[in-house]
Amino acid sequence: MDELDRTARALDAEHAATDLRARFELPPDVVYLDGNSLGPLARGVGDAVARVVEQEWGRGLVGSWNDAGWWEAPLRVGDRIGRLVGAAPGQVAVGDSTSVRLYQSLHAAAALRPGRRTVLADPSSFPTDLYVLASVARQVGWQIALLSPDDVPARLSGSDDVAAVVLSHVDYRTGRLWDLPGVTAAAHAAGAVTVWDLCHSAGAVPVDLDEHGVDLAVGCTYKYLNGGPGAPAFGYVAHRHQDAFANVLAGWTGHADPFAMSGTYVPAPGVARARVGTPPILSLAALDAALVVLDDVDVRAVRRRSSSLTAFLRACLEALVPGTRFASPADDDRRGSQVSVRHDEAWGIVRALAARGVVGDHRPGIARLGVGAPYLTHADMLTAARTFEAVLAGGEHRAAEHRVRPTVT
Repeated sequence: MDELDRTARALDAEHAATDLRARFELPPDVVYLDGNSLGPLARGVGDAVARVVEQEWGRGLVGSWNDAGWWEAPLRVGDRIGRLVGAAPGQVAVGDSTSVRLYQSLHAAAALRPGRRTVLADPSSFPTDLYVLASVARQVGWQIALLSPDDVPARLSGSDDVAAVVLSHVDYRTGRLWDLPGVTAAAHAAGAVTVWDLCHSAGAVPVDLDEHGVDLAVGCTYKYLNGGPGAPAFGYVAHRHQDAFANVLAGWTGHADPFAMSGTYVPAPGVARARVGTPPILSLAALDAALVVLDDVDVRAVRRRSSSLTAFLRACLEALVPGTRFASPADDDRRGSQVSVRHDEAWGIVRALAARGVVGDHRPGIARLGVGAPYLTHADMLTAARTFEAVLAGGEHRAAEHRVRPTVT
């Protein structure tokens, strides 16, 4: 056993209390480093979905909208997510996709700051965020100013033209964790509102939406919340904005009296007005059951484990693969729950790693290793680094079979 093995064992012993791997259905021979794309299956989800299908739908039929609490699910599950992102009950609604939630939130931000014509965003945001922002900007007459989140406070200083700041909490490529409290405070000082994308931080990093006075936020639930493929997204609307929240997608389930079947839209009170269409009950049931495994988990404890795991993975790569070029920050406080490595042949590396049982993913020029802290160990990090070393040493990433790119990469 060498020094890295001894360190891995010592760190795993130190963090043993937060090892929750037994709560997930994971193949024993896989190191799963793609939880920042799709979290693994949590134990109990299959049984929960089967119960909804066989009993609630199969026997209860349409009565289950009332008897099984289907109608209330978007807000009930929303409160469960709210605990993980620092939101008091009654501020999170679940349903639809992140793109839909972002579209809603941007229009709501424009309505909250009429007359202001500038919106600030990061050019490195996930493409959907930029596509949706461009669409809304055309509709409401915004001018988009693209700049690094580090430069946002200076741009806001003394400004009276900015309506909203729209940023991701964690950069999806590099794992860079941005300063949500500082940017939010700077936006408010300039009279702007904030819209945060939490897709790569919810469930992995403390967000503390209420504590930091965030206005609006959105996020997906299939990454660190493990809700399953295509799991519905969530939207956060701070209590203080709910009466003025203008839902540009005024669907029937967001109506104050949806079963009156009125021809005139009247928004429901509270965050329920953010609802749009009929709730996707089967996917909500899967998400609800997945969140059960985190009900007794402190996100700050998850964060401590995550920081230790990602730091150790980085140290292992530095030791075993000299010259590794990291896209992720070295500073724990600036890094989300992933380690991203820059490489011109990143696609081949990711495929060769997967062939050896280390599953990460690829973004152009980057091998992205996502760390779902509850179900990974320091020993796993060492295995991943040794596999990375072996792939490069053997030129496995250049094999013909690893050049083929399927639709989803």
